[in-house]
Amino acid sequence: MSLKLTRTLPTAVLGLCLALLAGLLSGCTGDSGKETIRFTFSKREAIGFMTKLVADYNASQDSTEVILDTSGVDVVSASFVRGNPPDIALANYNMETARFVQRGALSDLSGTQAATRVRKDLQPLMDQYGSYPDRTSALPYSVMASSVIYNKEIFAAHGIEVPRTWSELLAACDALKAAGVTPFYATWKDDWTVAQGWFDYSVGGQLDTLDFFDKLAEAGTDVGPDSPASFQKDFQQPVEKMLKLAGTYVNKDAASRGYGDGNLAFSQGKAAMYLQGPWAFSEIAKTAPDLQLGTFPLPMTENPDDLRVRVNVDLAAWIPEESKHKEAARDFLEYLYRPEIIEAYNKSQLGFTPTIDADAAPDPRIEGMVEYYDKGSVYQGPSVLVPRTIPIMNYTQALVLGADPAATFRTLDADWARLAFRQ
Repeated sequence: MSLKLTRTLPTAVLGLCLALLAGLLSGCTGDSGKETIRFTFSKREAIGFMTKLVADYNASQDSTEVILDTSGVDVVSASFVRGNPPDIALANYNMETARFVQRGALSDLSGTQAATRVRKDLQPLMDQYGSYPDRTSALPYSVMASSVIYNKEIFAAHGIEVPRTWSELLAACDALKAAGVTPFYATWKDDWTVAQGWFDYSVGGQLDTLDFFDKLAEAGTDVGPDSPASFQKDFQQPVEKMLKLAGTYVNKDAASRGYGDGNLAFSQGKAAMYLQGPWAFSEIAKTAPDLQLGTFPLPMTENPDDLRVRVNVDLAAWIPEESKHKEAARDFLEYLYRPEIIEAYNKSQLGFTPTIDADAAPDPRIEGMVEYYDKGSVYQGPSVLVPRTIPIMNYTQALVLGADPAATFRTLDADWARLAFRQ
């Protein structure tokens, strides 16, 4: 192939070629004489960290070399179809990964030292996406917690205490609004910001989402207003509260503002609160590195004992059954779970380490979530528990833009029943 032709190949084709080359390398011994294993890593924001980690590991090894593969989830899914999956992965744990779990495509990690150190109370978060009989298919590596981000300087300037009940939240919003401060900065142009923050925090702050989706799965094709659980019946009240906040206490241009606009505006002190995850901190810091920020759970009831934070397993570790290098991959897995490694990674990403012996010292910006994470007062957001074939993000965006909640929830129930029928 000529150099000129190579330069005209589409980017997607070049990416696939590189992924195929990495796959070939995973099945052989490299020029150095070492056994090579392909390690897929899916969090682009942390590629720099992981590149150095892999280099350090390789330098310490006489018989194994790890090849870092960041080609993305679509290429990884295709590699399972081709029968050439990566040897080990750290990837976002979601409905896509669950397909591999439920089909028994991932090997059992229960006998690893890493598995003995993982917090047992986090297992329901993993099982919610599915499981395989008598097998620990994946281990949590990084748990990302999110809640209300607030400007400590604005709160202090107006004598606002962190609210712990729904009434206290409304009182804080009224006081801020009376002082000419926008209580919440909203970015409804990007539908995922509505689903991740406004919708998930409101529903998760009032309902047991794991129990709800378990009942929904049991109801299957019979989901509706008379079933043990339904969107129509259970989501109405939380969403009414969400819409009260959305209709009274946000920036007037929320419908035309996106995620980037929100980060900039919040860094400029244009609102007191922001319903975003810790990934927003680094973006805010680009403009206001010294801004004093904190976090707290969105209170949705009058009982402070109901306060919980939204979590997701940002990264989970797994080793496919079809890997030809399971033992080498397990050795690397144990390295990844060394306390000094896993804790350094999570500290760099403002994540929580899911091991029983993890250092509890957090970044000050997420300190407000520590007590809830430590005692297991957490929930998975409903938006990530709805299969991707149902356009939940579009629905949540439509709600804040004026769609009828009752009609939206009837549609959601019907969508779920149809999906259950097809499956």
